[in-house]
Amino acid sequence: MIETVDFGGWPNSIRLSNGEIELIATTDVGPRIIRLGFIGGQNLFNTHPAMLGRTGDPEWLPYGGHRLWHAPEAFPRSYRPDNGPVEHEWDGTTLTLRNLDQLNGIEKELRLTLSPTAPRVQVAHRLVNLNPWAIELAVWALSAMAPGGRAIYPQEDFIPHPEALVPARPIVLWHFTDMSDPRWTWGRKYIQLRQDPSATTKQKAGMLNRKGWAAYLLEGDALIKTYPYEPGANYADMGCNTETYTDPDMLEVETLGPLTRLEPGAHVDHTESWLLARVDCGPSDADIDAQLLPLVGNRPATS
Repeated sequence: MIETVDFGGWPNSIRLSNGEIELIATTDVGPRIIRLGFIGGQNLFNTHPAMLGRTGDPEWLPYGGHRLWHAPEAFPRSYRPDNGPVEHEWDGTTLTLRNLDQLNGIEKELRLTLSPTAPRVQVAHRLVNLNPWAIELAVWALSAMAPGGRAIYPQEDFIPHPEALVPARPIVLWHFTDMSDPRWTWGRKYIQLRQDPSATTKQKAGMLNRKGWAAYLLEGDALIKTYPYEPGANYADMGCNTETYTDPDMLEVETLGPLTRLEPGAHVDHTESWLLARVDCGPSDADIDAQLLPLVGNRPATS
């Protein structure tokens, strides 16, 4: 089912549903997916009430939801406003959303394919270089999640010393990262980051995630993302294909494709697969193994 709806004062938003889950994409600004959830249930994505319905602002606004950026992050390049109309088309299966970042000469495209029978969505991200010169970038997919939940990221398999003496993967920290902050759980099998509306500071970390999945749990609902890892590829931010950020308003679950040199007219793609599930998962590694990991499925180690 596809229909045009008013979401938060954006009258030309597009709703996709399959009888179990729904997503809503904005076309007055964006491209953005501003709602994701079970029909009649909570929105797993964060929104900023004071920003809903606004268009044409001269500065970039976070709005909320899921968006498409390009890495590495830099100011002001990364913060060009996505505050105008979005081209869109529906082919009976896939909703395509497209907009041009004119100042950077980069076209952004989201292609959303909702399963007709399961709580799954395929989200394909594309960046096109419309400059007359080559550029280097990485596709960066960011989901701003609603407050009060926790993100879960798999660690590499634990191997005791001295059975394995080589490093397993990079864990990358930002200048404002505080590893002693109680929102973090640095476990043996999983890294967890809790969103806390009462917090006063921001946290961020990144990693190379060969296992190719991440999850966000909120009040009995879960969003599980799966995405590719390309062996030998050069990833941004000291080797990250996964990043996470939180502040008092929300928590971001972020994935990245490899750094790519794009010639004029060329494009690069990065695809996430989303699964929504209802799951009551405890905080321990054993809880995650028993209650969440079976939903991830058998993920290949490579793309």
